[in-house]
Amino acid sequence: MSSFKLGVEVVGAHDLVAKDGQGSSNPFVELHFDDQRFRTTTKEKDLNPVWNESFYFNISDPNNLSHLPLEAYVYNHNKANNVKTCLGKVRLTGTSFVPYSDAVVLHYPLEKRSIFARVKGELGLKVFVTDDPSIKSSNPLPAMESSLHTDVDSHYAKIPKSVPNSFPKEKTDKRRTFHHLSNANQSQQKQNFPSVPPQQMNSGVHEMKSGKQPPQIFQMFSGSSSQPLDYALKETSPFLGGGQIVGGRVIRGDRPASTYDLVEQMRYLFVRVVKAQDLPSKDVAGSLDPYVEVKVGNYKGITKHYEKKQNPEWNQVFAFARDTVQTSVLEVILKDKDLVKDDFVGIVRFDLHEVPTRVPPDSPLAPEWYRLEDKKGEKKKGELMLAVWYGTQADEAFPDAWHSDAIAPGDSTSIASTYIRSKVYHSPRLWYVRVTVIEAQDLVAADKNRFPDAYVKVQLGNQILKTKSVQPRNSNPIWKEEFMFVASEPFEEHLIFSVEDRVGPNKDETIGKAVIPLNSVDRRADDRNIRTRWYNLEKSLSDAMDRDHAKKDKFHSRLHVCVCLDGGYHVLDESTQYSSDLRPTAKQLWKPSIGVLELGILNADGLQPMKTREGKGTSDTYCVAKYGHKWVRTRTIVNSLNPKYNEQYTWEVYDPATVLTVGVFDNCQISGSDGNKDMKIGKVRIRISTLETGRVYTHSYPLLVLHPSGVKKIGELHLAIRFSYTSMLNMMFQYSRPLLPKMHYKRPLSVIQQDMLRHQAVTIVAARLGRAEPPLRREVVEYMSDADAHLWSMRRSKANFLRLTSVFSGLFSVGKWVGEVCMWKNPITTVLVHVLFVMLVCFPELILPTVFLYMFLIGVWNYRRRPRYPPHMNTSLSCADAVSPDELDEEFETFPASRSSDIIRVRYDRLRSVAGRIQTVVGDIATQAIVLYVTPFQVLALLAGFYIMRHPRFRHKTPAAPINFFRRLPARTDIRKNQIVLVAELVTDGGCLDQILFPRA
Repeated sequence: MSSFKLGVEVVGAHDLVAKDGQGSSNPFVELHFDDQRFRTTTKEKDLNPVWNESFYFNISDPNNLSHLPLEAYVYNHNKANNVKTCLGKVRLTGTSFVPYSDAVVLHYPLEKRSIFARVKGELGLKVFVTDDPSIKSSNPLPAMESSLHTDVDSHYAKIPKSVPNSFPKEKTDKRRTFHHLSNANQSQQKQNFPSVPPQQMNSGVHEMKSGKQPPQIFQMFSGSSSQPLDYALKETSPFLGGGQIVGGRVIRGDRPASTYDLVEQMRYLFVRVVKAQDLPSKDVAGSLDPYVEVKVGNYKGITKHYEKKQNPEWNQVFAFARDTVQTSVLEVILKDKDLVKDDFVGIVRFDLHEVPTRVPPDSPLAPEWYRLEDKKGEKKKGELMLAVWYGTQADEAFPDAWHSDAIAPGDSTSIASTYIRSKVYHSPRLWYVRVTVIEAQDLVAADKNRFPDAYVKVQLGNQILKTKSVQPRNSNPIWKEEFMFVASEPFEEHLIFSVEDRVGPNKDETIGKAVIPLNSVDRRADDRNIRTRWYNLEKSLSDAMDRDHAKKDKFHSRLHVCVCLDGGYHVLDESTQYSSDLRPTAKQLWKPSIGVLELGILNADGLQPMKTREGKGTSDTYCVAKYGHKWVRTRTIVNSLNPKYNEQYTWEVYDPATVLTVGVFDNCQISGSDGNKDMKIGKVRIRISTLETGRVYTHSYPLLVLHPSGVKKIGELHLAIRFSYTSMLNMMFQYSRPLLPKMHYKRPLSVIQQDMLRHQAVTIVAARLGRAEPPLRREVVEYMSDADAHLWSMRRSKANFLRLTSVFSGLFSVGKWVGEVCMWKNPITTVLVHVLFVMLVCFPELILPTVFLYMFLIGVWNYRRRPRYPPHMNTSLSCADAVSPDELDEEFETFPASRSSDIIRVRYDRLRSVAGRIQTVVGDIATQAIVLYVTPFQVLALLAGFYIMRHPRFRHKTPAAPINFFRRLPARTDIRKNQIVLVAELVTDGGCLDQILFPRA
C-alpha cells in the first residue's frame, strides 16, 4: 500500500446556524475521503466550536489524487431522538492538496447540502499530503449514524472496544472503531496514538489567529491529470491592500483599506522638481546649463538640462521604492552641464525621517522654495522649488514619474522614461465601410477605336479591392459589386475610386478617378437603404480632390456608387472566440454596462532570461492587458527575473461572454538589448462568464509558450481579479440576447470577408497605438489580438477534432448503451426500454417533457460539481505535448513558405490525405439517406424501434436484404462524378451550366 496519506486538521468553526430550538447547536464534523470516514467530538451548546483534532486518511492511488474529493460535513447532534442535522458542508477537490510545508489553516464558507437548506458560518481546516512512514492512518468508520454523548466521545479513542453496544445488531456487525488525534495539551492520550512530528501537532488556534502568513499555493489541475503539475494553475492567499485573500474572500486586517485593494501596497519616496530661480552665473561664459540630480543612496535620477537658462522649469517627478532605500538622507543636487565634467552648483538635503506621508484622496503636496547650499552646508545664491513626500502607487503622480526600477544600483544613467512608463491606451473607434460599385457612364478609352475593358479599383488607405471586368465591353459597364472596408475615427483617409482600362497583360491605363471624403458619407445603424450618388471622373487625383475643377469642364465620365458607414456591426479586431467586446460601432445601440471588472497585476516569478547584460541573463519586462477598447501597460521593471508590478486597473463590462487578455513582454527598446522588437513571454486569458461575482480570484498563472522545440514554461504571472455586477436581472437578461449585434444576422458577412476585415482592423489598431507615447508596438498588438490565428496548423486541427469528439461523447455513450440494450446484455433493462419505448410512441406528447426533465435533473446534479476556478491552458487538450517536430516546424513556418520543395511536397501530400478522409466521411453521410413513404409516423417509429432492438437470435452477421438493396442504388456521388466530366464538354458547346449541375425532374 502507498505511504502517502492525507492529513486533515479540523481547527474550528464559527457563526453556525442554531438548530436545537434554544439558540444553539451541538456540532460535530464528519470527514469523507476515498471511502473512509472520520468524526470529531461533539461540542455541546456551542455555535463557535474549537476542535483542533487531526485525522489521517490512506491514499489508495496517489496518481488519482486529483479526482478524490474531501468532504467535510458539519452536523448538529440531537440527543433527544438520536438524529443528526446538517449545518453545512465543505467540498475540496484533490487539486488543492499541498505538502505539509505549504499547508495553512483556511476558513471555508459552508455550502448548502440541498437547495432549500439554510446555511451560514465557516469551517477552519488544514489539509495536506504527507509521505512520512511513521504516521499511520486512523481506522476508518463507514457509518456515522450514532449519537454518542460528548463525554463518551472524549474517551472513544482510548477505549474503542469497551463502548456500550447501543446499535442494532445489523449495524453492530458492520461497525468499526476509529481514532482521532486530539490537541497537544491532552498528554494522557499521547500513548495511544502513532508518533506524529511536533510541528504537525502544534497547529490549530495559533495558526488560525496568526496575522501574517506567507501566500500559500494550491495546485489546480486544469482538466487532465496527464498535464505536468508545473503547468497547472495555482491558487494563492496574498496580503493585498484590502486584507488577506483566503478562498476568494477578503479578510480585513489591521491596516486601513486602500483604493488599490487588489494589489500589495508599495511605498515610494516621491520627489517633484518644479523649477529653479535666481541661479548664479558662470565666471566667463555667462548663464548656466542647469539640470538637477536627485540622489537616494545608490540610486540617481536626472532631469533634462537647459542651455543658457537662469530660471529653468522641469516639473518632473521621481519615485524611489522605499524597500530599496538604504540611507536616511535625500540629496537634490543642481549641476551645470559641461563637456568634460559637470560642475557642482548647489545642493538641498532632506532628512527622510522628517518627510511627510500623503494618502489619497488628500490634495497634492504643495511645493516649496529651498535655498541652495554648498558642500559645507553654507547658503548660496539660487533656489529650487521642490516637493518631497511618501506615498504609494495610488498616488496620481505615480504613472508619469521616473522610477528607481528604471536603473540598476550604481548606474548614473537613467533609461528613457518614455519606454518604461505605465500608460492607458484607447483603441480607435472602428467602422465598416460598405461600398457598392453600380455602373459607369460615357467611359472613353485612350484608343478611340475600341471599347474599354474597364474595372474599378477602390482604395481606402492600404486596403485595395477591384471589381471584375464586364463582358461584352461597352462604354457604360454595369458591375453591381459590393465591398467592405475598415475605417477608424477620426477619418483622415479618403475613399478613392479609380476606373482602369486593361489594355494588355499587366498593363492598365487610368480612365478617371473620384475621391469621397469619409466625413461626408452617410451613416446607418440598421439595414435601411442609402441614397446612391453619381461622381465625375477626373484625370488626376489632385483634380478629383479639387471640388471646383468639376465646374470648369463640361463633359465628364461618371461613376455611380453607394457608400455608407455601417454602425450596426461590431468590427472584429481580435479572435472571435476570445473577443473582449461585442458592442456595435454605433453608440446609440450600446446598452448600459452590467458590471465592473477589476484587475490587479501583482508580480511575475521565475521568468526565463530574455537577454544578456554585463555577462548575466536578465529581462526588462512589462505587462499589457486588453479588454474592450481599453489597453493598459504597466511600467517596465528593469534587470529583474521576479518583477513586482502591483498595478490595478478597472474596466466596465457590457457582456459576460467576453475575455480579458493579459500578456507579458520583454522591452527591447532599452539600451543593451538585442533587436528592436519586443519579445513575447506569454499571455493569460480569463473568461468573464467563469467568474463569480464579488469573489477575488488570486491565482498564479503559468506562462506557457509553444516554441519550435515544444511547449515551454517561461515563468508565472500572479493576478488578482474581481468581477462585480450591478444587477442580477440585467446579467441574466444578457444570456437571452444574441452574441453579436443584429446586423450580423440580418446581413451576415462571409468567413472570407471576416478574416480579411479582421486583418485590416488589427493593422489599423496597431498603427494607431504605435503612435502613442510610449508606443504600444505592432508585435504586441498582433500577439494580444491573435493575428495569426487563421494560419493552418495540424496541432490545432487535431485539438479541434478532439473537442468535437468530446462534444458528441455523450451521444456516443448513449449509442453504446442502446447497443447493449439491443444485444440484450441485461434482459430486464431491455424489457423496461421496450415498455418505455411503446409508451413514448403511443403518447408522443410525453417525449419533450421527459427529455427536458432529464436535462433539468442532470443540470441540478452537475451544478454542485461546477468548476470554481477560471480555466487555463491545458497542454493535453491543445495537443501541445504530443505534437511532432515536423508539425511544429510547419506551424511556425512563414507565409509564404520558405522550406525546400521536398518538405513542402511531403506536407502537401499529408494535407491531401487528411482532406481525403474528410471527403470520404462527408460522402458517406450524404449517401446514407432514408426515404419515408406514406406511412403513419407512429407505426414507422414503432417498427423501426422493435427492429433495432430485436433479439440477437434474429440478427445476422451480414447486412439485411433491404439494406443491401438500398446501398446498391446509384448515389448522388456517382452523378456528380459524371457531371464533372460533362461540364467541360458541354460548356464549350454553349451548354447551360445550371441545367447540368442542377437537373430538373
